[in-house]
Amino acid sequence: QVQLVESGGGLVQAGGSLRLSCVASGRNFSAYVMGWFRQTPGKEREFVAATSWSGYSELYVDSVKGRFTISRDNAKNTVYLRMNSLKPDDTGVYYCAARLVPPALMSQRQADYSKWGQGTQVTVAS
Repeated sequence: QVQLVESGGGLVQAGGSLRLSCVASGRNFSAYVMGWFRQTPGKEREFVAATSWSGYSELYVDSVKGRFTISRDNAKNTVYLRMNSLKPDDTGVYYCAARLVPPALMSQRQADYSKWGQGTQVTVAS
């Protein structure tokens, strides 16, 4: 049974940085595509970034390109989201998700991810 636990959220001033972490329990973490999603106030949950099982490929939503970096350490069963140049619009609850079922392709679709963490709050003050 795979469980995902996020951490690293908090309150930061606009222009600041945070690094989110998501630790996965269980085996076969290195086989999973991992993604980050967020739910901002008044909006539906949206895709932020994804990384391939190897970590060599990444996918981002346009609004975070150049500011956010997703990475993973398969030896630690952990995926990260480094967020720089944060804006108030980045405020929300950030969720990591695992795509457990093949194909092991990065995806922006929530339905392609079957395991989700509980979320971590990120608040960016103007």
